[in-house]
Parts: sequence; C-alpha cells; structure tokens
Amino acid sequence: MQLTKNMSTDMPVVVFYISGHGFGHASRQIEIIRQLQRLRSDVHIVIKTPAPRWFFDVANLGEHSFETLETDTGVIQPDSLHVDVVQSIKQCDSFHQTLDHRAAREANKIKGFNVRLIVGDIPPLAFRVGIMASIPTVAISNFTWDWIYDNYADTKFYAPRLVDTLSNAYASATMAWRFPLHAGFHSCRNVVDVPLVARRSTKDPRNLRDCLGLPRDLPIVLFSFGRYGVSNINWQHVQKTSHYHFVFASGDQLDLLPNGPIFTTLDETALSRNGLSYADVIAASDIVITKPGFGIVAECAANDTAMLYTDRRDFPEDAILIAGIPTMIRAAHISNVDLLTGNWQLNLDDLLNTRRPEASCQVNGAEVISLRLAELIG
Repeated sequence: MQLTKNMSTDMPVVVFYISGHGFGHASRQIEIIRQLQRLRSDVHIVIKTPAPRWFFDVANLGEHSFETLETDTGVIQPDSLHVDVVQSIKQCDSFHQTLDHRAAREANKIKGFNVRLIVGDIPPLAFRVGIMASIPTVAISNFTWDWIYDNYADTKFYAPRLVDTLSNAYASATMAWRFPLHAGFHSCRNVVDVPLVARRSTKDPRNLRDCLGLPRDLPIVLFSFGRYGVSNINWQHVQKTSHYHFVFASGDQLDLLPNGPIFTTLDETALSRNGLSYADVIAASDIVITKPGFGIVAECAANDTAMLYTDRRDFPEDAILIAGIPTMIRAAHISNVDLLTGNWQLNLDDLLNTRRPEASCQVNGAEVISLRLAELIG
C-alpha cells in the first residue's frame, strides 16, 4: 500500500474493498466515505476496487489512496440488459479458487500501517483479508454474492464448491450492515439493518436546469444504463416522442448515443469542475429510464424522480428490487422490445401522471453508517 503525501504510518486507516460490478457499489460507498471524512479528518481512507478511477475523481472526495484491484468478478454483462451466466460462474470460480492466496497477499500489503477497520461492499476477499490480518471487518450491501450464484442452476454443474467458498468468506466478516431491498446474508454474523444510501442533490431544484443547460418548459428524461450501456435503440423513433427532452451523461457509451435538438449529453468531468454531480442531473429530471439497480432506485428515491425500468435478464437481485420499487418511488415497467424500438411515448405519459407512494423511505444511510464506522475506528 502506497503512502499519500500527507499520510503517516501511525495515522488511523480504513480500507474499503468495493466491487466493480456496475457503479452502484461504488456510488454508495463514495457517500459513506464522504460522510466519514467529515466526521473523522484524522482517518486516512484507502479504496481498492476495479471500478474506474474517474468515477471516484468526479465525486470530489477528500484526500485518499486509490488502488485499482480486482476485488471480485461480479457477473459478466455484454450490456446492461443481459448476463452471461455460464461465463460469470466460470470466472467467479476461477477467481475464488485462489481467494486465500489473494487475501494473504493483501494482508501482507497492509502490514505496517495502522489499519483499524476493513469495509467490504461486498467482495468476499475483504473478509478473508480481515481474518488474516486480524482486523475487524464490516460487510455493507443489499445482497451477497453467494446468494446470487446459488440462484443459478448452472453453478452446481460448473462450480460445485463456489457457493460454499463465498459463504465461508462472508462468515469471516465481523458484522454485516444490510440495506433495504435485500437478499442473502444467511452466512453473515451480527446482521443489522441500515437505511438507504444515495447520492442526493443539495442544489435548489428551481435553478438546476439552468445550471445544466436544460429546458425549463419540458419534462426531462434521463437515460441511465450505467457502466455497460445499451445498444440497438431506435433513436429515430425516439425522436418522434413529443413534449420531452432526453439527457445522457458521459459515463454512458458515447458512441451509442444520438444527436438532435431533443437530446443533451452532459460531461460528468465538466459537471464536477463546476460543482455539479450526477445526483443533480437526477434531481433535475422528471423520469429516469433505466434497468433495475439498487443505486439508481435509491437515488431516484432520494431526489424524488420517477423511474421507467426495463428487464435485466438473469440477475437475481432484480426480482427483489422490482417487488420493492413501488413502495419507494413512482415507477413503471417498459419491455425490452418497447425500449429498444423507441416506443416510449405512452409509458412516459402514464408515468408522469402517477401518484407518489404515500410513505417516504429513509435515505440517510450514509450518515447512520459513517457514525457507526467512526465509533468502530476508535
């Protein structure tokens, strides 16, 4: 582990091991880290993840160390709507066959530093490192990877020992903090439920559209398909959609995005330089078109934005999310066929007139969790 300029060997350290699957794991841990840095300026944060460095850079966190590290394999997705189940199983099994070797190497790297705590969202690696380095660990997530892979019938054929390997690693965690819309955690000890964590806009919503260069007189629809994108959408048909303006962010695959007067693409790096964030884009939008994902569900709830979601095949978390979404936000389903062919008009019109859920959900998880982490650090 490398020192940053202002870090000393006796400074308290917290190491975050974060899954690189999509952006959701990273986005919620960024908010937890942000709050923890506000509470404990004496603590140095180390982030280890395969998620792209730019995603953390645009978050404008305080000083921290960052290492690109394969912490887990997630699942293999050719795009945001599909999972290659068999290849995911094989890759996950291959990685975790060397789990203890990887953990031993990581434990050796953090020796000599005053590491008080390890946080994992939700790589099994984090908890094996904790055992080998004799450092307490906290698992924070809404699902565990053993539950995901246990739901695939092909796992028993291609990797009969994989689920047990993952479960045993999770059993190594000192404690687990579980978000709403959860599943798994059967092998975890000391499980405690915590509120949603989400990026929240702090800007005046009346001024956001002007800051972002978006029209005030039309409903804004944000197209948000995260790290993997969606191809083959009939944008010519989308352009026939009346009375809406569509927004994209540079984190999407730009070569797949359209041009035209009803489309705006925002550069997330430029937004960050101007004191704006992706949460501000969500807050400025009336509707987000997306696939089910914990991060985007939480951020729609936090910023009072409706969601038009489509199916993501072969990812077990989706059933849990879809069951809970109507209790948290205004939401409606659009089929893959209608999404790809650009038949959005009726779905958008209906959703725009949908009433909000009667009960609001708590989205202060970053504050709650950071306080608990600060106490554990000592």
